[in-house]
Amino acid sequence: KAALYGMIFKEDTIFYSEHNHGHIRYSIPEEMKKGSVIGNVAQDLGLDLKRLRSGRARIVSGENMHYTELKTDKGILVVNERIDREQLCGDVTPCSFSFEMILENPVELHQITVEITDINDHSPTFKRKNMHFEISESANSGARFTLTSADDPDVGVNGLREYTLSENEYFILKQNSNAEGKSYAEIVLQKPLDRETNPKLSLKVVAVDGGTPQRSGTVNIDITVLDANDNSPVFNQSVYRATVMENSPKDTYVTTVNATDLDFGSNSIVAYYFSDLSSGFADIFQIDGSTGVISIRGLIDYEKEKKYELRVEARDQGGLTDSSKVIIEVTDINDNAPIINVMSFTSPVSEDSPPGTTIGILNVKDLDSGDNGQVSCRIEENAPFKVKSNLRNYYTLVTDTALDRESVSEYNITVVATDAGVPHLSTSRTFNLKLSDVNDNVPVFSKSSYNAFVQENNNPGTSLLTLWAEDPDENQNARISFFLADTNIGGSPLTDYVSVNAESGVIHSVRSFDYEQIKQLVFVVKAQDGGSPPLSSNVTVKIMIQDQNDNAPQVLYPVQTGGSLVAEMVPRSADVGYLVTKVVAVDVDCGQNAWLSYKLQKATDRALFEVGLQNGEVRTIRQVTDKDAVKQRLAVIVEDNGQPSRSATVIVNVAVADSFPEVLSEFTDFTHDQEYNENLTFYLVLALAVVSFLFITCVVVIISVKIYRWRQSRILYHSNLPVIPYYPPRYSDTLGTGTLPHVYNYEVCRTTDSRKSDCKFGRAGSQNVLIMDPSSTGTMQRIQSEKSILDEPDSPLEVRCNARNIDAVEQVNDVYLPIIPASFLSDIPCIALKKASSKQQREYFG
Repeated sequence: KAALYGMIFKEDTIFYSEHNHGHIRYSIPEEMKKGSVIGNVAQDLGLDLKRLRSGRARIVSGENMHYTELKTDKGILVVNERIDREQLCGDVTPCSFSFEMILENPVELHQITVEITDINDHSPTFKRKNMHFEISESANSGARFTLTSADDPDVGVNGLREYTLSENEYFILKQNSNAEGKSYAEIVLQKPLDRETNPKLSLKVVAVDGGTPQRSGTVNIDITVLDANDNSPVFNQSVYRATVMENSPKDTYVTTVNATDLDFGSNSIVAYYFSDLSSGFADIFQIDGSTGVISIRGLIDYEKEKKYELRVEARDQGGLTDSSKVIIEVTDINDNAPIINVMSFTSPVSEDSPPGTTIGILNVKDLDSGDNGQVSCRIEENAPFKVKSNLRNYYTLVTDTALDRESVSEYNITVVATDAGVPHLSTSRTFNLKLSDVNDNVPVFSKSSYNAFVQENNNPGTSLLTLWAEDPDENQNARISFFLADTNIGGSPLTDYVSVNAESGVIHSVRSFDYEQIKQLVFVVKAQDGGSPPLSSNVTVKIMIQDQNDNAPQVLYPVQTGGSLVAEMVPRSADVGYLVTKVVAVDVDCGQNAWLSYKLQKATDRALFEVGLQNGEVRTIRQVTDKDAVKQRLAVIVEDNGQPSRSATVIVNVAVADSFPEVLSEFTDFTHDQEYNENLTFYLVLALAVVSFLFITCVVVIISVKIYRWRQSRILYHSNLPVIPYYPPRYSDTLGTGTLPHVYNYEVCRTTDSRKSDCKFGRAGSQNVLIMDPSSTGTMQRIQSEKSILDEPDSPLEVRCNARNIDAVEQVNDVYLPIIPASFLSDIPCIALKKASSKQQREYFG
């Protein structure tokens, strides 16, 4: 391989970073086939193939980098297209081109130089196939005639080696080299010409290179012998130097060459022309053949050629010539703006990226030289980014501060590269950088707290208010859901009262609210976004329930009862303004719905009583007279101030009398005329309670009778005495209601085996209110008679019986036992009575 492709040179490798930089050099022959291996880059740089792939290794810059290709899977550098050394470098030697290979994460830059060695693929060629000289016969021996140089693009041993001249008797060939080492040939006159003998001569010059195999080129020389012209033109300078600015316009003056000929007449006329002028230079410069003025013909570019060397010949009419060199140096001007190449650029970038995060790698270069090629980079405007340069001609675009997508979602970053020339030239390139969102913002409610009002007795499902929250984030991070805090209100969970739509934030009522039970709801609603992890915020919501007039006034006093009558006594001596009673009522509503007013709806005598509008006090408005009825009935209506208003009616019974007997005699049939407007529900509930009570009573009685009979049978069995079961007579209370009144309570206890029983009774305390029973007759007389009996300490009554007449005993029915003294019952072992009339029974028992 070394013999075939040339030696591979590896220079000292220097690594640095941000990080590493290596420089390797390869040498290959020209005209290699596409795909031929140049070198193993991975091995030579000490890199493994994984690093090449992960670092996205690639060739990023270089004027001729298209000639090569990097195979990252094998780590080798191969030929990408045919390389012609002569086309690439011309006659410059050594011929090489360089490029740079970059790796990322971390950034590494390696420079690779490939030297192209020459092969003998070109033959020497003359620009003209035939040359013609006109030489005066008077030309002296030793006269020199310069031949057009043969051009061999190959270099080194493969380049032009020597010239050979065909055999003749007049001329010999001499080979010379110019200052640059380029060889050229001259024919030297060895013997004076004789036009008359040989007017024309034909010679052949062969140019031979040193390659293997050897190649050659031939030019034919025709010589016409002229009449005597024995002086050649001579330049006044062997070398002319000039300076020209690049991009100079056409016909710009460069310099003037001058040659003189000592001959006279036509033999002294000198003509100037470029000799050995390559086709490229002929397009750039021109020379005036008569004046020797050299001017610009085409475009001069410093970046392509920094110096031109021209050879000028002066020829007189006799064909004698002289040559001189013209060196033209090109002065650089700042005519190239910097070039920005993007190696990599990352978008979008997360908004939580720390300062110093690399978002792009740029390659900036300027084709100018000196200060004109010195480039600096900056960021336009006040953007949170900066440009850093850690490698030659390479810049990294990094973040300078913390980013916030909610403030700025995207940036147009303009990078400006400016050179140091005069005037400055600059190039800008704009990059669009978008920021990706992270969940760094909590939802924000539109208010610090929410208040809403709702009327009580609302329909379940009523919309109470709508919550609104915003999240500056985007997409899922900005999707807000609403939740109720897990709290209890009055022992019940909050969800029994209200609900919140998770998407819309609308709060609905779950139940109908009652102002009298709850005045307001205070709870917390949480707004949570959809980020990961989610962020949330809370807001306090207060739902204030407004009262409606949905409750009628309730009368606390006087108490309305169905079985007995409450009457207020007014003495006949009462003065005007006498306080009879006070109607006390409440309304569980609030505000004006609970403002109560009292009015006298109807009365037995409207001229006797009045009701206080605000306080409900019933007072007399005139003096009570003897003509006023004892029984007075007042209907008082209590109204609230709601819209619409609600009311309640209470009946106040007033007794106008000075003593209780008078009241009792007058109120015997009073209550028969009362009007009752009871609610049907009350009767239904009362009926249900009575039926239930009777059912339970019957069950208890049946069980008690069964137990009692069982016990009696056991007692009779042990005593051997015939015993007649005794069923107590049905007692009737003095008021005729079927139970004893609370004024007198009796408890009768007896056994069959004991002669002692207790009868307990209690007396009623003094009361200001009379309890009347409308069905009783002669009530006071009976009470007084019974009381007189009870007050006698010893009023025994004995009824004895023996075993002989027990069989004749029958149950006594309808016995009236209002009051039985304890002393009476204690001496009765048993009660055995024959069936008697009610009158006889009453006489017997007193």
